[in-house]
Amino acid sequence: MTKSLKSTGHQLADSSFQLTVLRREVADTLHLPLFHEKLGGAGLFPLTPVAAAVLQINVGKMCNQVCRHCHVDAGPDRKEIMTRETMQFCLDALAQTDIATVDLTGGAPEMNPDFRWFVEQISLLGRKVLVRCNLTIIVANKKYHDLPDFFKAHNVEVVSSLPFYTADKTDRQRGDGVFEDSVRALKMLNAVGYGQEGSGLVLNLVYNPAGAFMPAGQKGLQDQFKRMLLKDHGIVFNELFAITNIPVSRYLDYLIESGNYAGYMEKLVNAFNPVAAAGVMCRNTISVGWDGGLYDCDFNQMLDLYVASPVQHIRDFDAAALAQRSIVVNQHCYGCTAGAGSSCGGTVA
Repeated sequence: MTKSLKSTGHQLADSSFQLTVLRREVADTLHLPLFHEKLGGAGLFPLTPVAAAVLQINVGKMCNQVCRHCHVDAGPDRKEIMTRETMQFCLDALAQTDIATVDLTGGAPEMNPDFRWFVEQISLLGRKVLVRCNLTIIVANKKYHDLPDFFKAHNVEVVSSLPFYTADKTDRQRGDGVFEDSVRALKMLNAVGYGQEGSGLVLNLVYNPAGAFMPAGQKGLQDQFKRMLLKDHGIVFNELFAITNIPVSRYLDYLIESGNYAGYMEKLVNAFNPVAAAGVMCRNTISVGWDGGLYDCDFNQMLDLYVASPVQHIRDFDAAALAQRSIVVNQHCYGCTAGAGSSCGGTVA
């Protein structure tokens, strides 16, 4: 795949069509319970927020990669980019809260022309900055080669996608040559102290399966990644986050095209875990879209499922009003509540 679903006019680029497919296939074809029914059976519906601890901000859908499973449908042909004005609205919102962590994502967030300014301003507010880096952006162009030093200067926590510790599985999901470039970038991060014991510079990796299956246990995967990356490449890191693929956008397309959709959804539904459901990330996170729209999570954002609140844009941010909302759920939410659960920080149960 070299182009986004949106640029090719694919029907799954339409969020309403995705929601129709998810509901129709789950309820009508597979005769599985709808997600809100599962929550109700566990005494968790409606799902309500706890104190907001994370403001997750998507600063744009532009990316230097076009990955097979991308739920954002990001790529070089996506032009949606957060403006500095919208970034300022985010800063204003932060200033009136005690939200401790700002999680910057994309696309490749570093491609936003105001990315560095934004990181600096968030740091001045005394908040922890976390950047979701695809690694290859660091070596994609010389203007990004100093990103490890920039991250270090602002004590940014780097969360980097690496589907596997071998080239074949990584390149199958992310494109030819991605593993080699990722290794180069990881070595650059290690060279300035990231992942090194006692440095205080946190480098975490993200694993998500290359096929239509749920991830294995996070601890076991972390041990494998640490052992093999050190042995084969001399690379060190702090933690590994194992994330279940959510049936949204390109991953939904992959499931349908490969004939795996029904089986995968059955796995997720049958693995529903009430403990994981109680700990889902949407309960302590507020998600901000590139245009300032507010959502309960990044996945809802990609499906255009705004928060169930009169406050639906960051310019109108009202922490008290948002705290009273019920979280919007749909069939894709099964991905976050299956097995040990899944969040942007890995397993939750």
